[in-house]
Amino acid sequence: MSGLFWLALDGVGHPADAPPGSPWEQELPVLRPLIDQGMALDAALGVPGLPQSGTGQSCWLTGHDAVALMGEHFGPQPGPTLQRLLQQFSLPVRLTRAGARTALVNRYEPQYLAPPLPGTRGSGRNRLGCFPYSFRAAGLPLNPPGLPLLGATLGLGLERPWMTAPLPDLTQQGKVLGQAAQDWDLLVADLWFSDLLGHEGAPNVTPHSVVGQAARAYLRNLDALLTGLLDTGTRIILSSDHGNFEHLGVKTHTAARVPFAGAAVAYLPGGDVVAGGQAIALCCGLS
Repeated sequence: MSGLFWLALDGVGHPADAPPGSPWEQELPVLRPLIDQGMALDAALGVPGLPQSGTGQSCWLTGHDAVALMGEHFGPQPGPTLQRLLQQFSLPVRLTRAGARTALVNRYEPQYLAPPLPGTRGSGRNRLGCFPYSFRAAGLPLNPPGLPLLGATLGLGLERPWMTAPLPDLTQQGKVLGQAAQDWDLLVADLWFSDLLGHEGAPNVTPHSVVGQAARAYLRNLDALLTGLLDTGTRIILSSDHGNFEHLGVKTHTAARVPFAGAAVAYLPGGDVVAGGQAIALCCGLS
């Protein structure tokens, strides 16, 4: 069955675990009912410390316990151990082997894709997050031609104060992506910008502060994108790897549970992000 779109949030804890005054406390007429009808999954997996993107996203992408494999929470980018896991078991790799059509719809700037110059900081190390790394491991291109591409900022600016004027209406972009999804087995959006905003948190952040307003605008734009996707009948999966954005009173990740929700999909309930990853594979027809 075609038309599955995975919205992979980064660093967004479930609203049930958010403190008062969080970005979730606003009208989100499509997004919030979807979240509330879904599940809140454990991201800590019984390991001390705060969940991280490298291991958390690897759990979602492979359905394997990447935290147990590492013996700790690790991130943000996958190192050699997680790279081997993703090369063998990640969803893009498995789908490609099965002859399915999948793509990452993120729009990447050329400077992100360019390797560091030899001898500079970061040269010789992987700089890609788990999602782009997995698609490349499957032999698939980033910025895939012929698809409408999505900026992970969802129309916000990349740098403070983040707010653009006027903010775009992403409903139409959601419709375009939803229509494109009908010809694919799985399209994925790696929405990493929410984690960046979460790391701008501070004890004095209020809903009316610069970062507070940007975080709320980000969720409103996500709501609009989701509205457009659903208008086309697209099947939806929504997930997150760890908490952060839901608690702007701190700069760090949190131990919050994470959302796992879907529209027009049948998936197996799971108590943690490993089970969530296994459920997404089942939605894609993989065992």
